[in-house]
Parts: sequence; C-alpha cells; structure tokens
Amino acid sequence: MATVSAPSGPSTGQAVGLNEKFLFWASFFTLIAAGIGFSVRGFILKDWGSQFGFTQAELGGITGGGLIGFGVAIIFFSFFADLFGYGKIMLVAFMLHASSAVLTFAATPVYNAVGKDGAYICLNLGMWLFALGNGTCEAVINPLTASLFPRNKTHWLNILHAGWPLGLILGAVAGLVFKAIETPDTPPIRWEIKLGVFLVPVLLYGLMMFNRPFPKSEAKSAGVSVPNMMGTVGLLGFAVAAVFLGLALPNLLEAVGLKLPGLVGSIVGYTAAAVIWLAYTVYSRFALGSLLIACIYILHALVGYVELGTDSWITNITERVLKDETTALIAFIWTNALMFTLRFFAGPIVHKINPVGLLLVTALLGTLGLFLLGQPFTNTMWLWMAAVTVYALGKTFYWPTLLGVISERFPKGGALALGLSGGIGMLAAGLLGGPGIGYKQDFAAVQQLQQTSNDTYLRYAARDPEKGNELKPSGFPIVSALSHEIAPPVAGLDNAKLKVFDDHKVNLGKVKFFDDNKDSADPKVQEKVKKRPVLFSPRAVQWLDKLEKAKGKPLDGVKSDLMDEYVKAYAEVEKENEGKPEGERKPLPSAAAAAFGIARDQFDAEKKAAEEKVKAGSEKPTDVLMTTAEADFGTLLNEKAANKPVPKKLYDELTARLDWWYHDGLAKYETDSEPLEAARVHGAKTALFWTAAVPAALSVGFLLLLLYFGATGGYKQVHLDEHGGNAEMSTPR
Repeated sequence: MATVSAPSGPSTGQAVGLNEKFLFWASFFTLIAAGIGFSVRGFILKDWGSQFGFTQAELGGITGGGLIGFGVAIIFFSFFADLFGYGKIMLVAFMLHASSAVLTFAATPVYNAVGKDGAYICLNLGMWLFALGNGTCEAVINPLTASLFPRNKTHWLNILHAGWPLGLILGAVAGLVFKAIETPDTPPIRWEIKLGVFLVPVLLYGLMMFNRPFPKSEAKSAGVSVPNMMGTVGLLGFAVAAVFLGLALPNLLEAVGLKLPGLVGSIVGYTAAAVIWLAYTVYSRFALGSLLIACIYILHALVGYVELGTDSWITNITERVLKDETTALIAFIWTNALMFTLRFFAGPIVHKINPVGLLLVTALLGTLGLFLLGQPFTNTMWLWMAAVTVYALGKTFYWPTLLGVISERFPKGGALALGLSGGIGMLAAGLLGGPGIGYKQDFAAVQQLQQTSNDTYLRYAARDPEKGNELKPSGFPIVSALSHEIAPPVAGLDNAKLKVFDDHKVNLGKVKFFDDNKDSADPKVQEKVKKRPVLFSPRAVQWLDKLEKAKGKPLDGVKSDLMDEYVKAYAEVEKENEGKPEGERKPLPSAAAAAFGIARDQFDAEKKAAEEKVKAGSEKPTDVLMTTAEADFGTLLNEKAANKPVPKKLYDELTARLDWWYHDGLAKYETDSEPLEAARVHGAKTALFWTAAVPAALSVGFLLLLLYFGATGGYKQVHLDEHGGNAEMSTPR
C-alpha cells in the first residue's frame, strides 16, 4: 500500500475515477470486516468453551476489550494519518487484522502444546489485535472518504458507514447458515472455518488498496502543518478526548494484567490524561481551538452512548421481553438492514435537508423509539418491531452525519479532527454506554424485586466473597462517584446466578417438551423424544443431603475422590474448631463439590451401561441436562484429573455457586421464578425508557447548532485555499 500524492478528489460535477472507486469500496470492506468479525465471534464463544474448557467468566474476559481498544486506536493513529500518509496506516491496519487471525487460529496448536492458559492468551490477544485493527482502519477511512469526495462528504460518509450494519447482517446470516448445516449426524464445523469468514473482506480491502495512490487530506494538500491541525481542535476540543482517555487507561492496564484499585486507577488514568493534554497544548502552541468542535465532540460522546451502547444490549433485552431468541435475531437483522439501506441511499435525504437538520430529526425519532420500547404495552412482536423501527430510523444517521459536519466545517483539522470524534464516540460507548445501561437495568430491577419479593432479591443479589458475602454495590460510571443521590450504587442481580436460573429454565423446557410430545405421531417429533432427559441438579441435591446428614463421614458403598477430599477437610476444620467459642469457629466446608462428583460418577456409570445396550440396539442413551455452572465445574475436574493447573479462585467460585444453587436457588426456583422474571423485564424496559433522555439531550444540542448556523448565515461547507485559509464556502443549507 503506497502513499502517493493525488488530487484531493472529484467535485460533485466530476466523474469518479477508478482509483477513487477502488479506495472507497476498499474502505467500505473494512467496516464489513469489522461487523462480520464482531458477529461471528459472538456465536463461536461456545465452541471455544467446549474445546478449551473455558468458563463463562473466562469467555467474557476474552471479549471485553472490543470498543475500548477500538476507540484508543482511532485516537492514536489519527495523529499519524496525515504525518505518514493513509497508505502506510492502512498497511498497519491490514497487518493487525491478519495477525489477529493468525494468533487466534494458533489457539488450537498452542492448546495442544501448553494447555488452556496458552489458548486463552492467544484468543485474548487476538481479540485486542482485531479491535486495534478496526480502530486503525477507522482513523483512515473517514478522512480518506472526505478527501476523495470533498464536495459531497456527508453523503459519501453515510454510504461508507453502511458497511458496518451490512457486516453485522452478513455475520448473523453466516451463523444461521452454519447452524443449519450442522446436524447431529455430521461432524461440527470447526470454529476456525466460521471465523475465517471475516478474512474475506480483509483480503479484499488489502488487495484493493495494494500499491494504490492515496490522496492527501484537504488540510495536508493545502500545506497545513500538524501543529496547526492540532490547533484547529485546540486545547478545548482535546480536553474532551483527554477525559475519555483518562477513563480508558485503567481498563487498558487491566487488559495487560495490571489491575489497579478503583481510586488508584482513577488517579493514574487522569494524571496520564492531564500529561497528554498538556503535551498536546504545548505542541499545538496553546491554541484555544473552537468551542464549536468541543461541543460536537460532546455530542459524539452522546451518540456513542445511545447508538453503540444501546446496540450492545438491545438483542439481549429483546429476547428478555419477547422471550424468543429467533424474534430477537429477526429484530437485530431488520434494524441493521434498515440502517444499511438508509445510509447507502442517504444522498437525496442529505441534499433536501442540511446535515444538522437531519441530525435533529433523527434525534427526535431516536427519543420516540426508545420511549416506546420502554413502555409496558410494548410487549408483543409487532409492537416491539414497530418501536424498534422508529429507534432504527433515529440512530441511522447519527455517526456518519456528525463526522460529515466535522469534515465539512473543520477541514483544517484533517484526519485528527475526525479521528478524535470517532474515538470519543467509541470510548463513550465502551466506558459509559454499555455499563451505564447495565446499571439502569440493575437499579430498576432491584427496586421492583425488593417490593415484590425481597427474599428473592437477597438470594440473587451480587455479593463480595472477599468481604464475607456482603452485598456488592456498583454505580453508574462517573456519576455515582460524583453524587450518590443522582445515581445511588446498587447491588444488582448476580449474572452468574441468573445464568444458572436461566439454564435450569431451559432444561425444564426440554423435559416438558418430551412430556408434551411423547405420544406425537409426527416422525420428526418422535426422533427428538425417544427417551426422557434427566436433570442433573436434583440428583446432586439428593447426594448433598446425604453427605450433610453424615456430618463429615464417608457414605457407605460410595467411592469418590471428591468425597474423600471433603471428609478430610471436614475433619480438619472440626479439629481446628475444638474448644473455640461459637463466634470464632471456622465454617464447615461445603459438600457441594463432593455431591456433584458423586452424581457425575453415577450418571457416567449409567451412561456407560446404556451405551452397551445401545450397541446391542436395545436402548437410546439418556440426555443428562446440566446448567452451565455444572458443566464448567465438570470441565475443571477434567483438567484437574489430567494433572493440568486449575485456578483456585475459579474453582472456589464455581464451588460456591453450586453450593448456593443446591441449597437455595433450586429449592426456591418455583417461588422466585415469577417475581424474578418480572423484575428483569421491568429493569430492561426501564433502562431503555431512561436512555431516551440521551437522544433527547442530542435533540437540544442539535437544535442549538441549527440556531447557531441560522444566526451566522446558514450551514455552509468550508474549503481551504492552497495556503490553508478558508477560501470558499458552499451555498448555505
């Protein structure tokens, strides 16, 4: 990929050359690659869990760095895009994407060589490289598109960003195709093949950009120096970016294994951000910059919050409200198809209404859509699809149109002005949007559950095992730290416990399906109900009860290594507690792990006996239905049996979770089910209702911008002369 000086790009009346077409569509493919990559990684997590023995928590750690790494990369490489040229930066992006694939695909051979920890490192680093590659592309493709089409920037930026929803759609469709191909009678498709889909657009953009002449930005072509570009943003505009970089730094340090306590992390983050801001201020010659661009950056932070933050939750919330995974997927595909269509054909819309007016209209639609989604009556598929359509119409134009405004009004800022805006939006989504909407769900769900069934709340509340299982409150990012009255910290519902609850509900559904259809005449149904599945948890509870009644004595006729470990630990604690007063005695060890082990051994013996009958053609083996926590614990036991290292903290966490489930969760499942489900739906819908305040705030901001431009002669696109001055303004819109 070569960087060669080329004309700034065709004007409205000029034909688009072949080189411009190649570069633009290559840029389009970078966003398709990003969308496919995010989609595909979502549905291969279970493959990673099965092959490498990862728990849900470990899988969550692998996926955690996406938006933050994306945002930091945009900001970082925006400083160098004009300095080194777009071609060199795109070469870095291609290498990051390619190396992310190589490192991710290496997980299997590394696992075979050194085990689970090596596979985890490969997949985690591969995810970060993928995010950094996406951010590096974003740092280039926005200013590149503006340079290719300087007279029609907003229109082409909207077309460019149609690639993101298209990538998400293609990734979801690929997942459906792979799911349809896989059958119980055929070998499963390897996850490497599924993930390899994202490499198709990566290779396409690499080939299309290879050895192509890249244009310079309008600012670079006009001879604007890097300090002057930085001065266009100024210390005011960069202060907004510095705030988000300060928030992001502790997360980045945690990703590389350096976790800092809350206050220490904040101090380190903001100290580093202040130093970066001061260096920026000095290098930009203490330029104040434009208050307008600082305001636009704040608006882009709100856009990131409401667009990407809501998107990270909307499928989960849809499934929660409508209680149907397929409908949630249909809604996801529909909203992204709508976004793709509107962005791709945005030209006539942008020409009829000025960009700020378009942003105002869409912000109002976004507010209405989220308001409707948050209403109790929006609880059927058609009402939900109608409301989500209004929301999609609202969010469609936010991101690319706001970038178009910055590019058209501040061409002297070059790639830096655009990159800072996109980076701020991404960081706001990752640091505030996703966590903030999660907090709002917790707060509303807890409020309702405390009123309807406080005992249920206390059973499922998040707790801190390092502080004697006290309630573990968390707050809204930044806001709770500033004021507990505005956003009081709340101990939300423990997702690990909720996962066990949800798994048990699914397992009960499978048993009910058998009971309801065992007499069906349909051959396809009969194939699925040949033998009634069995729940693992009740069997484990039976053994737990026997072990606890035995008070530390081994059970007659039972052989189990885990039982032996439990009996030994019980005797040691009893001996240590001899002669001590009640308040000083250590708690007796949990028998949950031993009960699990005995139940699993029993089921394994039954399965082996059944398999012998299957060989004789007389019986079908029984499906034993476990929760994810039980499956994860079984995975750890397999690792331990193979003399592989098992993290003690993880082992203890899963043991405690099983102890909770076998003692409290399962026994109170029927009692807890209705109030818990109602509270979770209430929390989800209330969070969307409150989130409507964000596009409402955007509406106010865009209205003020519209009034500002109206008072200063109308919205005009600014162009630079050959000396970097504002030589030309297009007709007001």
